[in-house]
Amino acid sequence: MRLGFAVKVLGAGGLPSQDMRRWQSGPHLRVSLEYLRAILAYLEDSDIRMYRMTSSLAPYATHPDLPQFHGQVAGCAAELADLGDAVRASGVRLSSHPGQYIVLNSEDARVRAGAARDLEVQAELFDAMGLGPEAVVVLHVGGAAGGKAAAMDRFCAGFEALTEAARRRLVVENDDRTFALCDVLELSRRIARPVVWDILHHHCNDPERIGDREALGLALDTWPAGVKPKIHYSTPKTAVEERRKKVGRRVERSLVLPQLRAHADMLDPIAFEHFLRETAAGLEFDVMLEAKAKDLALLRLREQLVARDVLAAHNATIASTSTCAPRGRPATAIPTRAGGSSPRSSA
Repeated sequence: MRLGFAVKVLGAGGLPSQDMRRWQSGPHLRVSLEYLRAILAYLEDSDIRMYRMTSSLAPYATHPDLPQFHGQVAGCAAELADLGDAVRASGVRLSSHPGQYIVLNSEDARVRAGAARDLEVQAELFDAMGLGPEAVVVLHVGGAAGGKAAAMDRFCAGFEALTEAARRRLVVENDDRTFALCDVLELSRRIARPVVWDILHHHCNDPERIGDREALGLALDTWPAGVKPKIHYSTPKTAVEERRKKVGRRVERSLVLPQLRAHADMLDPIAFEHFLRETAAGLEFDVMLEAKAKDLALLRLREQLVARDVLAAHNATIASTSTCAPRGRPATAIPTRAGGSSPRSSA
């Protein structure tokens, strides 16, 4: 089981994930690739084997009014191939997750066209790096204008309009408001692409009341044999924030209570221990951790799991329940590495 984090690196003093310059300054994928290479070195030093790269790696590559940026991926073919060699050698699993404005099922044809362009570039990047089918592009279904049925029909139409290269990279994720696990499972059957199960979204939006163990198994079974599934895991935010507003000469203070769907800065190690011991027992998949503290949250969680002997216990559970692996996939233990006085998880 690999543990990963998303985009922003807070350790090592902070590392940039993409060329953030505005278009007038001539940003380029070539610069972003150098940043990604530095991140790979940090992952190697930290023994982290899973990373969600930014979906904006190639700046302005899909902007309809800036055609001078459209050929970046082809122009960096050699650099991408070389970087792909490094990714495979390191054993790091890469993925991407386009943001909320990439809506493949929008009622607006221009939004759908923009989403398609973005998904094509994501697939083009992974293909240029020569990465296998584990390098996926995670997408939410989108909006539900006109009702769920119509929205899912639009998604399927948008999916069919993609090139084969983009379709075989795309996976769908349940969300916390509209499209629950039962919906994306139906969509998965229609487009023959896997489901990434998000456990926090499931807890926020589960009209069918599907238990975690069953939900996890249903999602894992959508993945083809030979391709390790992945899920998203996060801890809900519980911290209360103070909001300040200046009114005349006074500063008014009020407390803002967190929403259940908001991600916490860190991961709850006790909840994750329960997840490993109960929900995930005997099953094989990778886990993308979604926490505001990014890599620091992953490293802290890993330390806590080792201190509580959770990794050794999980390894023993997997070894004794290997027949629980879905669709005949053999279950494997979380790798550990000897180092100092205690083993360290290969995350």
